[in-house]
This record gives sequence, structure tokens and C-alpha cells, in this order.
Amino acid sequence: MIKFFRNSYLIQYLAIALLVIALWIPSFITGNVDPAYRTGVTPLYNMVANILDFWPPAMLIFSMLLIGFESLFFNSILTSNQVIGRVHTLGAVTFLLMLNMMPVQTTFYPFLLSSVFLLMFIHTMFAIYQTPRPELYLLNAGFYISFASMCWLPSLLLAVWGIIGLSIIHKGSVRFHVIPFVGLLLPYFFYFSAHFVMGDLLQVWQAYGDYFSSLRLTVGGFSWPTIALLGFLVLVLFVPLVMSHHFNLERSVAVRTKIAMTYNLLLLGIFLLFIGGDPMQSGVIFLALSILFSYYLAYIERLKWANITFVILLLAVLASHYVPLFI
Repeated sequence: MIKFFRNSYLIQYLAIALLVIALWIPSFITGNVDPAYRTGVTPLYNMVANILDFWPPAMLIFSMLLIGFESLFFNSILTSNQVIGRVHTLGAVTFLLMLNMMPVQTTFYPFLLSSVFLLMFIHTMFAIYQTPRPELYLLNAGFYISFASMCWLPSLLLAVWGIIGLSIIHKGSVRFHVIPFVGLLLPYFFYFSAHFVMGDLLQVWQAYGDYFSSLRLTVGGFSWPTIALLGFLVLVLFVPLVMSHHFNLERSVAVRTKIAMTYNLLLLGIFLLFIGGDPMQSGVIFLALSILFSYYLAYIERLKWANITFVILLLAVLASHYVPLFI
């Protein structure tokens, strides 16, 4: 199975398309669309949801196409940054399994839209490492975080990861830290200015004030299956550390630096699980896990147990979507 996705031919992309369809069919059967995701602090998500609101299946069709695009974009990010081989499609299939583990993730929800911008942000942060004059990249990074937060507000916290990342890649000057915040604030300046002109700025401010005043760290939504699943995924990441002789990992400084940045992203993703809502829809942890698992699967040499684990994960994910249809 892993060896199959270490190639990049038409059949691999057909398999990815079939996997997307298989994961999303149950949502079309149950009509898994929730208008409650639209809030006063998700303006960009609200705009897209309102456009698609003419027909409930339109949201699911758009979401299914979006996750398919994101998986291929994610794969291209990993290949261009040498995290996986240039002819691999491992990144795409790993991303799909991580971002569609449970039925609650196969719908049009804020993080799904924000992840487009978060992937752009991650790609930009990786690219900065080998860029001698990264000012434009840093400005773009700020824009991406700003747009992501207009879909899913906790995305703002990834600015913290950006600061840590700049320190890891030794671009920690004060000027470099200020530029992304300029990019982050500019879209909000125009957004609030537009509402000032329309005369409803106070209501918008109230929505953000209510959100931050009610923000709490919580363990709500952590069912035992969710805890077991997340615990298993994080635990598996320690396998390459204790069985390094089974892996022929890419040793270049650039790749090792990006993996170090990803582990920091994983820690932030774990923290974001506790910012309310359904933990499975706080997907930063799944972005980080997708990068790390893709990296380790790309360079593992002894495939027997890795293939067994991969197949079990695939079957477990499919079961989580289809078993509820018969209960």
C-alpha cells in the first residue's frame, strides 16, 4: 500500500479521487450540513456559506472538491520542500485520512475553509528558510493568517508558531517579526473600515468581544474514542525515534529544520484542541500529523508493519463513516 503511493501515475490520482468519494458518500446520505457554524467572527466563511446556501448538497459538493484540492496542494508542498520524494502521492492520501477521520469532519465547517490559507502559510514559512530576502514572504504569511482567521478565528494563534518558526530558521530580527503582523492587521483594517462605513461596526466589535469573553479552555467534546484515536496517533510518532534503524530519513539541514518546525506546530495543534467546539474540527493537529506521517512513511525501509498499520487506519476511518449508517 505504501509502496503504491510512493509513485505518481494516473492510477494513484484515481485512487485518491475514489478515496475522497468513499469518505464523503455518508455525508450526502445523511445531509451533514450545519448552519450553526456561521458566527459573527467568521466573515469569510459566512460569505462562502451564504453563496452555497441555495442548495444544501452544494455545500457538500464544494467541500468534497475543496478537500480533494487541498490534498493535492498539500502533496505539492511536501514534494517542493523535499519532505517526501518528488514522485510520491503519499502526502495526499495521508492528508485525506487525517482530515476526514470522523463524520463530523466531512461537512462544510470553518476549519476546512481556513485550511486553504493555513497550507499557504505553512508553505510560506518553509520557503522562508532558503530565501535571503524574505520580506515579501513574511508579508504574505501575515495575509494568510488573517484570511484563515476570518474563516476560523483560532487560526490567529498560528502567528505564535510563525514567531517560533522564524527563530528556528534564524531569521529572528525585530523587523522580520513586525512584517507578518502588518500583513495580518491590514485585512482586518479594511474589514472593520467597511463596517464603519455601513454603520454596523459596533455590532461587529460586539461579536468579537463576546467570542473572546466566552473563550475558555475546555475538555468538552473529548469522547473516549476521540481520546484513544488522538493518543494513538501521537504515540505512533515516537516509533521512528525508538526504531530509527528502520528508517532512511532525509538528513539535509533544510528538511530537518522543517520537521522541527512541524513538531512545534503539533504542540500548538494539541493546545488548540481545547479551545472549545469539537476537537476533531480543530484541525491544526491533523495538518502537523499529516506532514510528519508523510515524512516517515516516505523514508521507512521495512514496509510490512507500516503497511499493516496503514491499512488498519484506512479501514478504521472508513468504518467510522459507514458503521453509523447501520446503527
